[in-house]
Amino acid sequence: MVSSNPDIPTPVASAVLVESSSMPEDTPICNGHDFNATNGNTIDSIMKSMLHTGFQATNLGKAIEQIQSMRSWRLSDVPFKEDVEDESLRDPTVRSKIRARIFFAYTSNQISCGQREVIRYLVQHKMVDVIVTTAGGVEEDIIKCIEPTYIGDFKLSGKELRKKGINRIGNLLVPNNNYCKFEDWMRPLIDKMHDEQDERWKKSSMQLAKSVEANDDSFDPAQQPCFFTPSEFIARMGKEINNEHSVLYWAYKNDIPIFCPALTDGSVGDMIYFHSYKRPGFVLDIARDIRNINDLAVHSHATGQIIIGGGLVKHHTCNANLMRNGADYSVYINTGHEFDGSDGGASPDEAISWGKIRINADPVKVCADATIVFPLIVSQTFAKDVEAWKKDTKDCVCWLADA
Repeated sequence: MVSSNPDIPTPVASAVLVESSSMPEDTPICNGHDFNATNGNTIDSIMKSMLHTGFQATNLGKAIEQIQSMRSWRLSDVPFKEDVEDESLRDPTVRSKIRARIFFAYTSNQISCGQREVIRYLVQHKMVDVIVTTAGGVEEDIIKCIEPTYIGDFKLSGKELRKKGINRIGNLLVPNNNYCKFEDWMRPLIDKMHDEQDERWKKSSMQLAKSVEANDDSFDPAQQPCFFTPSEFIARMGKEINNEHSVLYWAYKNDIPIFCPALTDGSVGDMIYFHSYKRPGFVLDIARDIRNINDLAVHSHATGQIIIGGGLVKHHTCNANLMRNGADYSVYINTGHEFDGSDGGASPDEAISWGKIRINADPVKVCADATIVFPLIVSQTFAKDVEAWKKDTKDCVCWLADA
C-alpha cells in the first residue's frame, strides 16, 4: 500500500505519493543566508552561505573550494611513488615545497571592463603562474594606460555611435581616438623590435657561415632564435608601457608568461599589417610558444586552471593540460551552453573525456557573468590572508628543476 488513507484512490497514491529513498546522512541541507544572524551582513558570511543556497550560488561556493584546493596543494599531500618518481622527490621537506602551477585564462572583455583591476591584483602579487588571453586582452590593457574606457548603455544606437567615431563593447564606450593613440605608441615599438630581429638574424647568419667555413658542426641556429614569440612580444609591451596600472607590466616584472596564439586578431594585427607594407619581414614565432606553454604544463607536478570565458583561451589552456593527461583542478566561469557542441560551452565533464581534466578531478563550472562572480571568488581566495599565503609559498616551486 502506498497510502493508508482510504480516501485517496490507489492509482493516484501510486503516482503522487511514491515512497522516498532515505537520503545519505552526509547530504548537505539547503539553507540560504540569514541576515538576522550575528555579523550576517559581512561579505564573508554571505559568501559562506552560498555553498548551500543551491543553483549557481552552490557552484560559486564549489568554485571557491576548488581554487582553495589548487592553491594549497603540495606534493607532500601525495605519497611517494616507488619506481615512478625520481629519488630526489622522496624527501618530505622537498615535497612540501612543490605546489601546483596555476593557469589563468580570460577573454578580452574582462580587460575592457573593470575586471582588469582584479586581474592586475592577481598578477601583481604573483598569484598565478601562466596567463592565456586574446589579442584584445593584450591591447586593451595598454590602451587603458593611455586613455580611459567609459560607461555607456547596451541600448545606444550603433549607427549613431559610428557617426561619432565611438565603439561600443556591451555597455562600455571606447572612442576611436584611443586606438589611434595606441597605434602611435605601438608603431615605433614594432620598428625597434624589427631592428633587433634583423640584428639577431645577421649575427646568427655570420656565426653559421663561420661554422660552415670551419667545417664545425657545433653551431646550432635553432638554439639562437632570431624571431620573437608572441609571449616575448607581449612581455616587451609590458616592459615598454612601464605603468603600474597595467596587467602586462606586472606580468613582465614578475616573469609571468602571457600566451596569445591569436595575437594578430585585433589592433596589434592591424599594426603588423600596416608595418608589413612599409617594411616586410617582421616575424612572430608561434611554434616556439606552443612548445613553451605545453612544457609548462608537462613540467608540473600538479596544475590548476581558472578559465573566464570560452573560445580560444579556454581551449588553449585545456589543450596544454592535455599534454600531462589533464589538469588536477579546474574552474570554468562562462555563460556558454553545450547544446550546440561548442568548446566554449562544453562542460568540464566533456574535457575529462578528452584528457584535458583528470578523471579523478572534481571540476566546477559557474554559469554566470564573471564581472559579478569573479571578484567575489577572489575576495574569498586570493585576497584572503595574503601575508600568510606569501609566507607559506615562499621558496615553493612548481617543478623540482625550477628550484
